[in-house]
Amino acid sequence: MRKLTYGMNVSLDGYVAAADDDLGWSRPSDEWFQWWSDRVAATGLALYGRRLWETMSSHWPTADQQPGVTPAQVEFARRWRDMPKVVFSSTPRPVGWNARVVTGDVVDEIARLKAEDGGPLDIGGGPTLAATAMRAGLIDEYSIVTHPVLVGAGRPFFTTLERWVSLDLVERREFPGGVVLTRYETRR
Repeated sequence: MRKLTYGMNVSLDGYVAAADDDLGWSRPSDEWFQWWSDRVAATGLALYGRRLWETMSSHWPTADQQPGVTPAQVEFARRWRDMPKVVFSSTPRPVGWNARVVTGDVVDEIARLKAEDGGPLDIGGGPTLAATAMRAGLIDEYSIVTHPVLVGAGRPFFTTLERWVSLDLVERREFPGGVVLTRYETRR
C-alpha cells in the first residue's frame, strides 16, 4: 500500500494562502527550496486539485527558461515536469506535463491509488482536495513547513473534522529565517 502525504507551506496562524490567494508571505531559502525539490523527486504520484494545478502549471513548466533562474529552480522545474500527476476536477480539461484528469469520486480514486504498488502519493498542496482526503482518513503523513508570519485570514491548511486524528511527530527541522518543518504520521 502506498503512503499518502499532505504537505504545504503554512503561516503560523494556519493558512496556506492569505486573502486573495496571496502567497507572498513565505520566506524562501535555498535549503528550504531544496527540501521541497527533494520531496518532489521522491514522489511516485502527485495529487492536485484544480485550483493549485492551475497555479503550478502556469509557472513550473517553463520556470527553468526564465531570466535569473537559479540552479535549484531549474532542478525543481525538471523534477516537477517529470513527476506523474493526477488533477482532480469536476470538469474534463486538457492537462500536460505528465498529468491526467480524474473527474470521478475523489475518495474512491485516492483509495484505489493508495492500494496500487508504486512510490508514495503526495497531496503537494490544495487544501480543498486534502480536506476531502483528511475527512476520509486517507492521509498517512502531514508535512507542515511553518513560516513565522501571521496572515490573519485566507485558505486554512486544516479542515473542520468530525473526529480527532492522533499524530506522532517523526521529524522537526529548522530552516533559515525561522521556518520550521514538522512531519507527523497518523497514528492508526
